[in-house]
Amino acid sequence: MTKRTTLLGLMGATAIAALTTGAATAQEFTLRMHQFLPAQANVPRDVLDVWADNVERDSGGRIEIERYASMALGGTPPELMDQAMDGIADIIWTVNGYTPGRFPQTEVFELPFMVSDARAASSALWTMYEEHMQEDFAGVHMLAMWVHGPGMFHTNRPIVHPSDLQGMKIRGGSRGVNDLLALVGAEAVGLPVSGVPEALSRGVIDGTTIPWEVTSALHVSELVHNHTEIEGPALYVLTFSFAMNQDTYDSLPADLQEVIDNNSGLEFSIFAGGTQADADGPARQVAVDLGNNIVTVSEADAQEWVDVVQPLYATWVEDMNGRGIDGQALIDEARQLMSDYEAAH
Repeated sequence: MTKRTTLLGLMGATAIAALTTGAATAQEFTLRMHQFLPAQANVPRDVLDVWADNVERDSGGRIEIERYASMALGGTPPELMDQAMDGIADIIWTVNGYTPGRFPQTEVFELPFMVSDARAASSALWTMYEEHMQEDFAGVHMLAMWVHGPGMFHTNRPIVHPSDLQGMKIRGGSRGVNDLLALVGAEAVGLPVSGVPEALSRGVIDGTTIPWEVTSALHVSELVHNHTEIEGPALYVLTFSFAMNQDTYDSLPADLQEVIDNNSGLEFSIFAGGTQADADGPARQVAVDLGNNIVTVSEADAQEWVDVVQPLYATWVEDMNGRGIDGQALIDEARQLMSDYEAAH
């Protein structure tokens, strides 16, 4: 009887151990993903959550990704990259330009009228990251890099010509955008995109530069009623980093690292940039339905803008050269890679 009881006890312990092992296998790693927009905004919903869902699925449930929106883990948007490097968050999505000058090579895509297609630019950005930008991002395992669709003006009065911006306070999202604003006589206000609604509603700024896509989540079309879009190459775009703490990545077994890598990289970068650009149309329609004033500057008339901002190219190249980086070579490389992508697609 004693032997039978002992045997049953051992069998029970074995069963419990098996169940416990199964539970551990089902969820071995919990990763915290942190970003600055509301959870319902286009990028979190249609890009970041897609990546996270795919990783959870492909890992067989061994990876769980907790999603923290609107800086729920604390800090400010410019601190996100450091949060990833320091392990405060395991995964972050951020705007490189939130820390001006820190990632200088990415700025080549933020030059005015540099980018015509978000997918082409996202492809080129990832390619250039892999070739010669990795040292700039030491401490993170980069998951993807991309750009948004055409940046434009959303203002409290109509903007048609560069001179119309004279004296206006405009939010800019990067060093390049702020330089552009200063050049045309506007006062550039540095502000993360999440702060735009309050700044507009309080009259702290007269307008903002963002793509159509994010206006819906921020209710911009309800706060200002003039929008200026420019046909042809984009007035500007911003570059994004989607990055993982390097130690967290290194702690994963090889098969789970493979899951991460298979869902990241070039193709995901192109998907992310394209998805963000594709969301411009529905957001624009919101402004149309509200009866807002949409100024469309033709590509021919945009030459006035192109001519005004040309000095920014020489200034940027000189700045890069001063950092030991061949700025003109970056411009030429980015243009060639974007051209190659567009020709192939």
